[in-house]
Amino acid sequence: MQISKSRCVGCGNCVAVCPVSAIRIEADGRAQVDLDQCVECYTCYRGLSTERLNPTLVRGFRRVLSWFRLRFDPAPDVCPTSAIEPQELAWPRVVRRAFSDPLVSHEATGVHGRGTEEVKTNDVTGRVAVGECGMTVEFGRPGVSATFADMDRVTRRLARLGVHFEPNNPVTKLMTDVDTGAIREDLLAERVLSAIVEIKVPMAQVAEVMRAVEAAASESETIISIGVSTRCGPDGEDALGALLAEHGYTAYRGKTNLGLGRPA
Repeated sequence: MQISKSRCVGCGNCVAVCPVSAIRIEADGRAQVDLDQCVECYTCYRGLSTERLNPTLVRGFRRVLSWFRLRFDPAPDVCPTSAIEPQELAWPRVVRRAFSDPLVSHEATGVHGRGTEEVKTNDVTGRVAVGECGMTVEFGRPGVSATFADMDRVTRRLARLGVHFEPNNPVTKLMTDVDTGAIREDLLAERVLSAIVEIKVPMAQVAEVMRAVEAAASESETIISIGVSTRCGPDGEDALGALLAEHGYTAYRGKTNLGLGRPA
């Protein structure tokens, strides 16, 4: 994303809507996008209505009013001169938008957003079997973001534990070697709003995976969250919470699927 220097009038409305604080007003009074921080989520482009006021007239009007200590500011949800301009994205930068813009699907997977349906449809897919655990490792949050280098540190550690990476997951598709968990080198510096790594392990290995992620998280500059899912017993009992508590982890039961579907 870029902001036209010739059209920007420095109103600052775009600064507030950027979820990763990648836009700032420079000394010249015009907005500038930090291309390293920008994740190409298109929030500024879609989140602001646009008007096509003449930028020269707007800047002149603002200058005259400033002499009288008055301000002319457009409505906070408007870019008054249509100064925000999407760029033509090439590889590898185009990956930023695929992971950060919810309206764009990943070319390799056809999936919108950061991951797959995980175990939400496990009653139909049978993705996680009895005695297994489906785990998600989520990188970043709006306002934080994450780089593929952050993910690479974790996926390499997980691969050494012999975990099963979900093949339809967008991050898995970007690995050069699933056995080592290595992510393409040309992507390591790319930054995205958030991404999810999905794995499956035997129940007995859950604590070991948690410790590996925790160790990698200490070397990262982003927020890492772990989701853990398993199949309940025939009477709805859940052995996972007790297992995590035994190893010092606090688990919150956020969702229980009833399993009303039938395998295709």
